[in-house]
Amino acid sequence: MLSPQDQLTELVRTLETQQHVFATDPLLITEKLQGEDGKPIQKLHRRASRIDSNGALAQVLGKIDGRIKGIMVLMSVVWCISGFLGLFTLLQANVVNFFYVLVCLLGFHTIMLLGWLVMTLVNQGKQSSNWFASFVSPSYLIRGKDDVTKAAVNLYERQLQHSGMRWYLGRFSHQLWLATLTGMLLAIVFLLIVRQYSFSWESTLLSDQALITLTHLLGWLPSMVGFGVPDSAAIAQSRLVTDAMPLSVARQWAGLLIGSLLMYGIVPRAVAWAFCALMFRRKKMRLDIKLPYYQKILNFWQRQVIDADDFNEAPTPIAPKATVSAGKKLVALLEYPTEQDNWWQSGIDNTLEGDMENFGIVDDRDDMARLKTYLDSHPVQVLLGIHNKALPDRGTLRKLDQIASHAKEGLIVKLLNDTGLTVDASELNVSDLHTSESQQVENQGLRYQQWQTALAARKIGLVDTDA
Repeated sequence: MLSPQDQLTELVRTLETQQHVFATDPLLITEKLQGEDGKPIQKLHRRASRIDSNGALAQVLGKIDGRIKGIMVLMSVVWCISGFLGLFTLLQANVVNFFYVLVCLLGFHTIMLLGWLVMTLVNQGKQSSNWFASFVSPSYLIRGKDDVTKAAVNLYERQLQHSGMRWYLGRFSHQLWLATLTGMLLAIVFLLIVRQYSFSWESTLLSDQALITLTHLLGWLPSMVGFGVPDSAAIAQSRLVTDAMPLSVARQWAGLLIGSLLMYGIVPRAVAWAFCALMFRRKKMRLDIKLPYYQKILNFWQRQVIDADDFNEAPTPIAPKATVSAGKKLVALLEYPTEQDNWWQSGIDNTLEGDMENFGIVDDRDDMARLKTYLDSHPVQVLLGIHNKALPDRGTLRKLDQIASHAKEGLIVKLLNDTGLTVDASELNVSDLHTSESQQVENQGLRYQQWQTALAARKIGLVDTDA
């Protein structure tokens, strides 16, 4: 799920693209924020909060969030009560079969926990079915036909379909199990306080020695944290008990029962809950400020307002022209694939085609490590293709610097253009299509100049695509 600030910012973006009328003019807020300090994401949050000056957008988001969390809390309470009542019903007799009760407590829970662990290992990197999204769909929780409600519902449904939600659902599932086990623990403690129980065991297939060994193995972990465990004499004495047993022996069995519930039930489930919470934090959905909407706002804030009489236009940085060596070359794409076959041919002498080696896409750390290892052992010139979707941010420029430092014969760059627009013309009228095309051309020109500036600062040559 997005953070509350990111949710509000994204809701403002959605509504503004739908020509929604806000409590405060977005253009006025954007202009006022131009002179204020702060990180881009902080200023975007501040902008959304000021546009929602009457709190109407935040109220709708808070209402949906509150109802989803309310359902989760209600389900946890119901599961806790069901665990309490289930064990309360199980322990109605004064003499109880210890292993039967233990299997009822932890048998199904252990199977489900192991099943979750296996499915987590098998489905690594895969999107799991999102039953929770259909169960608590925001469209069921809030009614309204206004633009704000519809946009907020759509925003929450997009979040519920995010790949990181599998960890959110895992955390919620473990939360329900913890609630059930907690209810069972409360029932055990309550009944052991107000009633005196005798614990027995019986088996057709297992011998006395086998049950003694099993009990000692079962009691090893609880005994490590201070719970009492029956000794061999107490275990043998407890077989087929029908009447009251010595209180000291009963307390040992009770300690083992509570310790087993804690150490084999609650603790492993709490560890699984914490693991899901940690993974959800790492895979959490974040605001995508690379969208053209946010980039247009950020670029506007980066412009400086200067008096016309004092204005001296600074020369636009231009990357040096690439010098193509005569040796072997390695071609690679930075982060994004391209639909252009043999994209490196334009601007490079085709007679050198045989000296080309295509590395593929350089994206994650493994790709970078493999590329640096290759460059350290091969004296080649690197031709790096950069898609126009790639932003010259710190992470991307860090990759560029690493490649340049390891390329023994130097690094040259080629900027790649889209092969087509990403606008669905069937869903737009003629004026909207022209507006979208012009906006994309403007964004591409701005991105091209940003890369020119970054390459010029690093003295990295740029291949002339017209050559």
